[in-house]
Parts: sequence; structure tokens; C-alpha cells
Amino acid sequence: MISFKSDEEIELIKESSLLVGKTLAEVARIIKPGIKTIELDKVAETYIRDNGAVPGFKGYNNYPATLCISVNDEVVHGIPGEKVLYEGDIVSVDCGTYKNGFYGDSAYTFAVGNVSERVQELMIHTLESLYKGIAVAIDGKRVGDIGFEIQNYVEKHGYSVVRDLVGHGLGKHLHEKPEVPNYGKRGTGTKLQQGMVICIEPMINLGKYHVVQNRDGWTVRTKDGLPSAHFEHVVAIRKEKAEVLSTFSFIEEIVRKN
Repeated sequence: MISFKSDEEIELIKESSLLVGKTLAEVARIIKPGIKTIELDKVAETYIRDNGAVPGFKGYNNYPATLCISVNDEVVHGIPGEKVLYEGDIVSVDCGTYKNGFYGDSAYTFAVGNVSERVQELMIHTLESLYKGIAVAIDGKRVGDIGFEIQNYVEKHGYSVVRDLVGHGLGKHLHEKPEVPNYGKRGTGTKLQQGMVICIEPMINLGKYHVVQNRDGWTVRTKDGLPSAHFEHVVAIRKEKAEVLSTFSFIEEIVRKN
């Protein structure tokens, strides 16, 4: 069942989601060649708790960390640990927070130092595909419209959309209805209505869309070993234009300075 939110509840989701953006900015501040992914996770957890919230992912279905940190061919759900980041890596960092009874959720793909031109373009087009999807996330449209816009855009550029993982509703629970696939047909799927809050999160592969899961039970990687990028925003469905509740502005300010 879809949970519709009041304006007051949407404000609380926005507060949690903005905290995610600020947390990812703290990650952006220290991400560099030579750092271990567990170090990024520690900084994120400390920042979230210092701001009166708790990590939204830690303990969810027994997930062991604050962040999901996925490097290069890892698509999502990479577990932070002793892995060291190197010049030329791309790192998708997904973060959730829980505060005042509501979740926030967002993801951003970082370049570690200089990355190859084709990987840089993958990141740019994945980010753009997110905004293509957001542009049609308005009252009266359907989730298939979102998926169509994302899929149509990235496939024109030669990329593929992961099928096995999708976006979702957000609120009192981290994963709510409806599912929001990043592929689809116009005019199909759940009708979007005011009061719905959804996460749109294209996971776009440089090669084929097929993925496999590591033995750790969490990490999902591309089957062909080519890189993948992932960006995610939380949006509230409105009449004329989706209201984006999360933000990349804090992250991008740090990235520009690095």
C-alpha cells in the first residue's frame, strides 16, 4: 500500500534528506587516493549522530555499516572495509539517515582523482538521466514515464540500465511502495499523485545491464566487470514540478574546491 504524506511529514523527510546531502559532503571532503572505505564510513556515522540522527542503513536487514560504498564495477551495496581507493576509481556512495520518525536517502558517484574520459562521461550521463526522470515525476504521470525517460536517455548514449534494482517510496520506512524502475514504458505502472515521496536512483552500466551478487550477500557488481554509476534524489510529487527534497549542492561545493 502506498503511504501518502502530509506537507508536515514531507518537511521531516526533507530534513533527513538534507542531512544525507551534508553527510555526503563530509565524505567528499576526505575522499582521495589512498583512503580506505571504512574511514569514509566512520566519518559519515559520526557526522550523522552528531546531528541528532541515526544511520538509516546500519542494522537494516542486518546491514553492517552506515554507507554503501561501491567501487568501479560494484553497482550498489558495497560494504565499507579495508579496500583502498586509487587514482582513477569511481565510487558510488549511498547514504540514509533516520530522524524524527522519517528517513532520508540519497546517493552520489565520486571520481577519485582523474578518471578516464569514458568513465567521466558515464557519470555525467547518469546524473543527467536522474534529472530526466525527475522532470516527469509529477501528479498524473506514472512510474513508467520516469523509467522511460531514464532508459531512453542513457541507451541513446550506449549505456544500459540495471534491471534487478529499482527506486522506491520513502517515509517512515526506508523502502515503501511504489517501486520505481529506471526502465519502462510511457503511461504504464503506478499513477503518481500528490503526497507521494519517492526515490529516483538510476544505476547505469558502461556495458551490459546484467549484474551478479558477491558472496557477502550484499555487494552487487556488473557481470561484465565494467564500471557503473549511481545517483539518487528524493522527490515529493507535486502538480506542476517535482519537489526535490535531497540536494547535491553541499557535495558539489566541496568537489569544486578539491
